[in-house]
Amino acid sequence: MRKVTCSMGVSLDGYIAGPDGGFAWSAPDEEVFRFATEEVRGLGVHLLGRRLYETMSYWETVDQASLSDLEREFAALWTSLPKVVFSTTLTSVQYGYRLAAGGLAEEVQTWRARPGQGDIGIGGATLAAEASALDLVDEYRLRVHPVLVGGGTPFFPRAEQREVLDLVDSRTFDSGVVHLRYGVRR
Repeated sequence: MRKVTCSMGVSLDGYIAGPDGGFAWSAPDEEVFRFATEEVRGLGVHLLGRRLYETMSYWETVDQASLSDLEREFAALWTSLPKVVFSTTLTSVQYGYRLAAGGLAEEVQTWRARPGQGDIGIGGATLAAEASALDLVDEYRLRVHPVLVGGGTPFFPRAEQREVLDLVDSRTFDSGVVHLRYGVRR
């Protein structure tokens, strides 16, 4: 069965975006970008919220000639990946993305039942919080950046919900970024 994974860059104090909404501090160097590219290679679909859709649409429209070889590799993987957008404000999406017709639990159930390879990636703080609250997430994959931003959008929801996690894997990059992969204990 396909796993549901939630993977994002996070500050050491637990935020995916700072108080001003910015996340330039999480821009990956080549080593971390290569690692993130491999994570995307392992996906069969990516479910994302509106803001992440707007951010990631960059890869659909960027001039390929302006990209490095690694960025072109990522763009090819990302643009060919099925993607489903969850939004209460959008009425349509572009570039091969599909607007979700139902709820998150229904979409996950549909993708888990489909034959094929690859995990179900979930991105965007609001959507990830909903997935966590619905007990849909099997793995959390954090790329912890050595920066304190002092507030903003938290990686983990602030719900009164306890989850016990098991460390599956970790890796420290030359830049000081630490990748932590935790499985949800069921």
